[in-house]
Formats: sequence, C-alpha cells, structure tokens
Amino acid sequence: MSVEETRWLVAGAGGMLGTDLVGLLRGRGARVTALGRHDLDVTDETQVMQQVREVDVVVNCAAWTAVDDAETREAEAFVLNAVAPQLLARAARLAGARMVHVSTDYVFDGSATRPYAESAPLAPRSAYGRTKAAGEWAVRAECPDHLVVRTAWLYGAHGACFPKTMARLAAERDELSVVADQVGQPTWTADLADLVLRLVDAGAPAGTYHGTSSGETSWHGFTREIVRTLGRDPEMVRETTTDAFPRPAPRPAYSVLGHEALAAVGVEPIGHWAERWTVAAPQVLGPTPA
Repeated sequence: MSVEETRWLVAGAGGMLGTDLVGLLRGRGARVTALGRHDLDVTDETQVMQQVREVDVVVNCAAWTAVDDAETREAEAFVLNAVAPQLLARAARLAGARMVHVSTDYVFDGSATRPYAESAPLAPRSAYGRTKAAGEWAVRAECPDHLVVRTAWLYGAHGACFPKTMARLAAERDELSVVADQVGQPTWTADLADLVLRLVDAGAPAGTYHGTSSGETSWHGFTREIVRTLGRDPEMVRETTTDAFPRPAPRPAYSVLGHEALAAVGVEPIGHWAERWTVAAPQVLGPTPA
C-alpha cells in the first residue's frame, strides 16, 4: 500500500514529535487523522475504539513525559503510558491496523558501557521508566502487528527542548555548567518521524526498533555544539556531574541505543547526531546571527 493510500491516525499529534510526523505525512500526500489531547482522550476506550475503526496505521505519540513528576504521580503516569497504549493497540488489532508505539531509553537501567540491543533486558530505575516499560508490554500483548520504537534525548522545533533552553541560557550568561557523565544520542523529532514512515513503508516485521541518532555524546558535548552554532565560544561550557544537579527521578548514565534491528530489515538508521544537529539547528533555534 502506498503512502498516499495509507490511512494514518496520530495520537498525541500536538506534541513535538506528533507535529513533525503529521507534517511529514501530509507532505507525502497521506491521509492523516491528527488528534491532540483535546481531540482524543487516549484513556477513554469508547473514544479510542470510535477513532481507530477505519485506519491502517495507528501511531502513539501521546505520553506522560514529566519524568520527575512521575515519581510522586506514578499511578497517573501509568494510565497515560501503559493503559492508553493498551487501548490504542487493542483498537488497532480489532481494526486490522498496524500499531506504532513510541517508547524510551528509560526502560533500561543506564549502567551499560556499550549500546543497548533491542533485546536487552528491561530494568527501569524510575517511575517514568516503569510506566513506559509497562506500555511496551501492553502493546506487544494486545497487537501482534506492532512496531515499538524506542527513542531518547529528543529535541525539535515544536516545543520546549534542551537546545532551546541552552540557547536561552547562553544568551543570559557568560558560563554554563552542564553534566558530562550522562551519555546519549541527541535525536531530532523530524528524523524520528522520517524513520517511523520508512519503517512502515518498508513493511518492517513486527518488533522493537531503536529510533535514535547514530554516535554518542554527553549533555556537555551536545551543549558545546549548540553554543558553537550560536557563534559563541564552546569553552564557555564547563563540565559538571549529575550529583551537582539532584533530581527526583534518577537519570540513566548511559542511554546509547543500538540499531541492529534496523540494519537487519534493511532500514537505514538516523545519521550521526552532530551532522543531524547541523541540519536541524536553523529550524529548532531559528536563523543564527550573521
């Protein structure tokens, strides 16, 4: 089935990833039902069943993403991150649709020293991670024709994100202290949207895939590139540690995800994070001064 013939439903369409995915699909001529949180209550089974009846692909971009708040509101996070995916997946199965569910690096414990394989054991250390792991399980149980796509360190043009925060702080300060002991893969939402489309286009087998940029860096290393993009001296970015910024939810020290499953089905992973940042920066931050 061509992109133009495929009927897509995007839940969480008003978020950073959902906005990019809907824009990409519509640009390709696809028929898209874009539903934000005010259009669809993903925790309401009746609403979900009604909306999913006549579509070919359901993409769940809706999630509780307030990582620290989840530590004290885990039950609420569970409803959005586990119960809602279950309802969407069940509706997709009954409609004969393919289910694409976006998950996270937080399902791992962050103690690895080499990229996490798609099949690595789940060992979440936070409430957010536990609820997202439960959501993965629910999708696999409810809809055999599923694609679970884990991502991490997302940034984009359509919402608050790390690069925008760092750019604002760099404009206000002469020095920035950024953690150097958390390592991951900065990933542009536009690239993740493109990967989702390519996976569906390719008829990728049901399973779990990792949707992150290639390569790896620390938050400190990423900030240096953000500052360089702004025409500032990257030496203004100083190294610090996670312990210097205590947060309610533990952060994974190592969030690098491997891409073996993509290679196995002939789908090209997202390019190197630094190269992709160069392309993304003008859209995410706006034009830089001459």
